[in-house]
Amino acid sequence: MRLKIDRSIASCFCLIILLCLPLVQATAGTRRTRMLVSTKWLAGQLKNPEVIVLQVGASRESYDEGHIPGARFVPFSEIVMPRDGVLNELPPVEKLAGLFTRLGVGNRARMVIYGDLNGLAATRTFFTLDYLGHADRAAILDGGIEKWKAEGHPLEKMASTYQPSGFTPRLNPSLVVKLETMRDLSWVAANVNDSNALIIDSRSPDVYAGSAEKKTGHIPGAVNWFWMDHLSGTNYRTMKPIAELRKIYASLGVRPDRRIVTYCNSGMQSSHTYFTLRYLGIDALVYDASMTEWSKAPGTLVISGPARK
Repeated sequence: MRLKIDRSIASCFCLIILLCLPLVQATAGTRRTRMLVSTKWLAGQLKNPEVIVLQVGASRESYDEGHIPGARFVPFSEIVMPRDGVLNELPPVEKLAGLFTRLGVGNRARMVIYGDLNGLAATRTFFTLDYLGHADRAAILDGGIEKWKAEGHPLEKMASTYQPSGFTPRLNPSLVVKLETMRDLSWVAANVNDSNALIIDSRSPDVYAGSAEKKTGHIPGAVNWFWMDHLSGTNYRTMKPIAELRKIYASLGVRPDRRIVTYCNSGMQSSHTYFTLRYLGIDALVYDASMTEWSKAPGTLVISGPARK
């Protein structure tokens, strides 16, 4: 009798938590092809004033050495900021609006983004634009500048010139999951069979598994898929075929009825998972403070051991 009562309570608890989450409509049947553009497509758009190219990097060095013609440099330090010990948090909205105003992207032009860290700087910028309500006109350059160079497309060293243009945030704060909500989701994912909560850890399998001795590992209830395994190639990395990506996430339990939350160490690797799910037509949320916050927060558990097969 006690077991039946516990299961009933758990089911009710699960429902309450999911109803309290911001509603995110999953559209699993829709491929958002405008989110990922090819180097060939971009090469044909360089003179289009309605297409703005953004290079995101930690320093201007690689930009000054040669960038895609017309590209505007975005300092990564203005896309993220440290807060409460977490390195990569979202800056205040007014600072982000000021950045995109100075970059001259305005409220209408299409943005194509590439950058450092095998595209992580670009996907983090995409997530930031989604938070600001402008990701519907943003895309990632598949293969980045590495593929652009390998194919012999032109580069320039002179910094681009442009005028500021007003950028109006349409804030979407529901994309960011806070600690208390993450506690509840973790409890549901770990304790309720086939729950509607799915937590995806974007780090490598070794980091996910962690060490019981060192008290490292992952959030209880989380499944694991390493963000680098979205990509293929050696000289440059491009997204795997969409059918293969769909198969991967179906195997993890992704369904349209599930509330999906991604995390990593500090919100970088999870931005690639977030982008990939969006590319597949599946909306997700991000626990932005990730393990940096979770591992230090009072009363949270860290589980060690490999992902279940």
